[in-house]
Amino acid sequence: MIIDRNMMNETIEQLLNEVSRNHREHGRLTDEVLSALRFVFQAPLLSALDLVDKEAVTTLESPSGRKVYQVVGTSGTPYTCYENSNFCCCPAYKFSVLKKNDHIMCKHVLAIELSNRLEKTKREQVNNQELCNIIQQIMN
Repeated sequence: MIIDRNMMNETIEQLLNEVSRNHREHGRLTDEVLSALRFVFQAPLLSALDLVDKEAVTTLESPSGRKVYQVVGTSGTPYTCYENSNFCCCPAYKFSVLKKNDHIMCKHVLAIELSNRLEKTKREQVNNQELCNIIQQIMN
């Protein structure tokens, strides 16, 4: 089956915009939006929503304006993700997203998207060197 990536990305963006709208208008996600999220994201959705409920998503921002996200996973391991990227260094990303191609994104990246739309992302200021060290850890 051939998937048009642009169309898929547009659909995901529309759905995430609907999450924002639902949150603003109802203070929660309606069953209709939850159902659509489940259809699109499947298995990672419940874990991602759990991470959002636990406020496990933090934006680390440096004075230079650079930022990354850290998501504390269910095991307590922090996973670092770049802004505007679907990349995650977790094993599920490597296996389910890259190798098997049966998920659009891992639960950590989905948690970032949902946390931002639901205005639950914590913010932390770090200096430039700290952010550089965090990014270097991803590379190792």
